[in-house]
Amino acid sequence: MAFVHRRMLLRLPALGVVGLALASCGQDAPVREPDGPGEGRFDYGADPSQYGELYLPQGTPRGVVVVIHGGFWKAEYDLSLGQPLATALAAQGWAAWNIEYRRVGSGGGGGGGAPETFDDVSAAIDALAGLGVDTSTVVTLGHSAGGHLAAWAASRGRDGAWPDLVPVTHVISQAGVLDLVASERDGLGGGAAAALLGHAPGPEDAAYDPMQQVPLDQPVWCVHGKADTIVPIGQSGTYVSAATAAGAQAELVAVEGDHFVVIDPLSPAWTEVLEILDGIG
Repeated sequence: MAFVHRRMLLRLPALGVVGLALASCGQDAPVREPDGPGEGRFDYGADPSQYGELYLPQGTPRGVVVVIHGGFWKAEYDLSLGQPLATALAAQGWAAWNIEYRRVGSGGGGGGGAPETFDDVSAAIDALAGLGVDTSTVVTLGHSAGGHLAAWAASRGRDGAWPDLVPVTHVISQAGVLDLVASERDGLGGGAAAALLGHAPGPEDAAYDPMQQVPLDQPVWCVHGKADTIVPIGQSGTYVSAATAAGAQAELVAVEGDHFVVIDPLSPAWTEVLEILDGIG
């Protein structure tokens, strides 16, 4: 299997502050291509963004972790952000399904929004049924906007809007945007939530908003940097408070660091994620 230096994945002109922040931390974390037996790229649709990368461990997987990258749902950010995590997860015995999806914007990677982005994430998770992996344990692990999609995916079977052929069993949100209404009110991502939905989020967007989907039937862990200024930790704290008040199982895991420390496989914050996974499978 081919290993590359993590900094090779960082396209700094495109990623801007994200790339610069990632380049400053954990840049020696190993990243490998998913090219072993049973691994590789698998399409779940016809659009160039409708695919995922399957990483497998040696031996029987402990379960499946669906890695959902962030970037405020914008087209310029892609699944390369999830490749270091997928590499690390497979090394810990998990099958990792690092997914791409249509994002907001034009050109390559664009064509997303509501409902297209949500349709894609749901279809990508359901595609696990045809990849030869045991789906009795399916953990969604998402960062930032991916944290939003990770929590949303757990509720997607409600009301029959999405097939939910492969249900989510656990959710780990990493610095997730879990309250779209508050996100827009606070100007996170320069109005990224409104761009995703096509209008300012409100009660009519309950099907897309994790805060309005409380309580979930699945346990949720919100891992969030205390010094995060891009998605403040209050997004996770408020969600956990609402979820637990409604009788759901939810936990805030506050860690030292900023918005990106949670996706650095060499950081103590990543150790917290692995400890959560150890308690799952």
